[in-house]
Amino acid sequence: MTAPATSRAAEILSRPTTINGLTVPNRIVMAPMTRMFSPGGIPGEDVVSYYARRAAAGVGLIVTEGTYVGHESAGNSARVPRFHGEDQLAGWQKVAEAVHAAGGTIVPQLWHIGTVRNQGDAPYPDAPSHGPSGLRVTGVEDATPMTQADIDAVIGAFVESAVAAERIGFDGIELHGAHGYLLDQFLWAGTNRRTDAYGGDPVARTQFAAEIVAAVREAVSPEFPVLFRYSQWKQEAYDARLAETPEELEAILAPLAAAGVDAFHASTRRYWLPEFDGSDLNLAGWTKKLTGRPTITVGSVGLDGDFIRGFAGEGSPIRGIDDLLDRLEREEYDFVAVGRALLQDPEWAAKVLAGRSDELEPYSASALKTLS
Repeated sequence: MTAPATSRAAEILSRPTTINGLTVPNRIVMAPMTRMFSPGGIPGEDVVSYYARRAAAGVGLIVTEGTYVGHESAGNSARVPRFHGEDQLAGWQKVAEAVHAAGGTIVPQLWHIGTVRNQGDAPYPDAPSHGPSGLRVTGVEDATPMTQADIDAVIGAFVESAVAAERIGFDGIELHGAHGYLLDQFLWAGTNRRTDAYGGDPVARTQFAAEIVAAVREAVSPEFPVLFRYSQWKQEAYDARLAETPEELEAILAPLAAAGVDAFHASTRRYWLPEFDGSDLNLAGWTKKLTGRPTITVGSVGLDGDFIRGFAGEGSPIRGIDDLLDRLEREEYDFVAVGRALLQDPEWAAKVLAGRSDELEPYSASALKTLS
């Protein structure tokens, strides 16, 4: 990166901005990354230091790894953190306090996995897996279609975790509506075959997620930010799409914005690719254009190629961020989320903001072994 580009990166990325009542000190976001480092679902001191270290190095907003809400079928690993329970919340309170002491802001990502089979180490090993129509992303019938009572219980679980987040000092919450998990299973026609109010056209498929947003919005303070992460792609179907046109995307996003989403986190595999024909806008760009809400872009930032290639071998090269800055400067989106590059190099934000990009560490899959 040249010296002029370096100073430009610092100037653009250092600008503070707001999401509802939250002022974020800069435009760099830590993307949520599943770690499975919380035995019993309780984040310990290693989790505290993991997040605090990145906040101290200049990350403006941290979105935590996915955390299970308090529903019996929310998740299938005893090592993934939960956002319910006295010990679990006490651990998360320490995380929030440490991040704030380091100068950062933080929101938990609230998560229900949906139609993914529970395993033997699950918090509730005998609980049935739930989904809108009992279908996995692959089309396999592998779960119980949710009743109205199930829907109400899940909504309540999200609300309880959101209220807890505000109570213990977090700066907002993010609802995980991406990657083929429960909320996304309702949004996508491939897994939602319902014929009631929660299925059918794109607006109806948004009903469940919109009810969660509205219920959370009602339960927390008006200025408490509610973020919503969504994606076109799914974990088991990378070519899946919620919307083929901007009009279809607007039909999905408008009810969510109306229900109270303050910012959208648009998950893509490669941030530099246009989302629809005839425009250079990526998914975050279209989301901001259609809703007027602040958006976060994400997808292989700081890597050369998409994240699947990043896992394939050691030492993925570093992709420049000039195009990223161009888009940010013309306000296509508002924030840039960094995942594996920040996992590999906890000082990524500090180095970029200080013009030390030549010191950035190329991503290596071995980073997954330490996650320090």
